[in-house]
Amino acid sequence: MAEARVNAGAADGDVILSVRNLRTHFFTRDGVVPAVDDVSFDIHRGEVVGLVGESGSGKSVTARSIMRLVPVPGRIVAGQIIFHGRDLVPIGEGEMRQIRGARIGMVLQEPMTSLNPVLTIGDQVGELYAYHPDRAPDVPRRTAVTEILQRVRIPDAARRLADFPLSFSGGMRQRVCIAMATACQPDLVIADEPTTALDVTIQAQVLDLLLALRSELGVSVLFITHDLGVVAEICDSVAVMYAGKIVEYNDVQSIFARPQHPYTQALLASLPRLGERLDHLPSIEGQPPDLGSLPGGCSFWPRCPVAVDRCRAEAPAATPIPSARGADGHVRCFVAADMLDRTAHAGTSRSEAAT
Repeated sequence: MAEARVNAGAADGDVILSVRNLRTHFFTRDGVVPAVDDVSFDIHRGEVVGLVGESGSGKSVTARSIMRLVPVPGRIVAGQIIFHGRDLVPIGEGEMRQIRGARIGMVLQEPMTSLNPVLTIGDQVGELYAYHPDRAPDVPRRTAVTEILQRVRIPDAARRLADFPLSFSGGMRQRVCIAMATACQPDLVIADEPTTALDVTIQAQVLDLLLALRSELGVSVLFITHDLGVVAEICDSVAVMYAGKIVEYNDVQSIFARPQHPYTQALLASLPRLGERLDHLPSIEGQPPDLGSLPGGCSFWPRCPVAVDRCRAEAPAATPIPSARGADGHVRCFVAADMLDRTAHAGTSRSEAAT
């Protein structure tokens, strides 16, 4: 298939991935499920972007859409996934295989199911170079694999090449998965909740490792999680997902200091804080909606404490919001948009009065 490219300027500067109006639907017997619905965000070179939200919000499907690994009966029905100026949606499977692993790596949530239990660690990491010989270093494969395992801090790496995954702890298995994802020095790593199954101490070590690899290799990271504490620690930008949509997108400082969407505000309010004595943590009332039968208007209105009549009748469009880094932040909320509009008018009135 001929290479598909976007209009000039769509992927300029240091943007390596630009997702635009992505829609991924699952076609089931009970109807169409819009798991990803009009999602847009950018990832810059060396940036860590957090994708957060409750289970079922569409985070993992977004990741699998970028990798073109959406399981049947799902498929990408609209939008663009622009990687280094090239739209990945229309390209053939053969071309996509040359990108997976080599240019875009992926770390999955459960390391034991990501590794083949009957193959040695050395064989599984070295397999990347068999698929992508052009990305292999100019050294013997055993040496290359040993160096990769050393880079992700596997003790006594040379000896452990012959070991099987069962002899590794959960944290060490995840280090092996990170080694596989970064073996070919990709431009982007998608980490789909890589610390969920690990204890707090090992989780911190894995996060430190990802940040070190970003510094050493210049790799960008799409970090998928439901843990806002992790987001605050490692991310530069944050996209908050709800019911298949990104309801708020901004730099991490603005998200934590001035959250605009009621859903983002509720997620942050549910975080425990040192020094606070509470009988119970605040929670978001109700349950996430069934994506196969979403309510009319804004999907969050049945759980929203500030919903107005318009929220029940119309789906809000993305409204630009201020950002500490000058990035293109946006929010999908009528109430937030009205408050931003009033704040902007108040600022203009004060400026005119001073003049």
